[in-house]
Amino acid sequence: QLNVLIRSSLQNLQEKIDQLKDLLLWAVSTHQITQLEGDRRQNLVDDLLTRQKQLQASYKNEGTEPDVIRSSLMTGGVRRGVTNPWLLEESEETRGLGCDNLRQQQRRIIEEQDAGLDALSSIISRQKQMGQEIGNELDEQNEIIDDLSNLVENTDDKLRNQTRHVKMVDKKSTSCG
Repeated sequence: QLNVLIRSSLQNLQEKIDQLKDLLLWAVSTHQITQLEGDRRQNLVDDLLTRQKQLQASYKNEGTEPDVIRSSLMTGGVRRGVTNPWLLEESEETRGLGCDNLRQQQRRIIEEQDAGLDALSSIISRQKQMGQEIGNELDEQNEIIDDLSNLVENTDDKLRNQTRHVKMVDKKSTSCG
């Protein structure tokens, strides 16, 4: 039953790699991605194909070599300037944890992030409210300034008229005497 599952998984992997190749060729030919990005992705697909062939060889070979091949599949490093992100060193806090424990830890981290986002959201909402209140206050202050400006213009006009009247009275008074 395990052999059937492995064989099926290897066949599925081969089909998925073939689909990736076809999609990559289509994306490059229709200019959905740049040629540079296409080359980078082609290198990744080639790496997948190499690892698939290693897995296939490991499955067909029953001797002691499969352990060597299996360990070589799981060792990382830099090949052609590309590091495998799946082969990074596991952190101390996750080392030795099972799937359920990892899921719980991920849920806890997500809950902490959600709490942080909620706090950030409330802060931003408060700042938005403050900004709107400041805007309203500025509108009121602008109306007051406009009213004062109109009053000053009216007073200025009255002062000019009165000054003109005073000059006229002064002129008439000097001509009478």
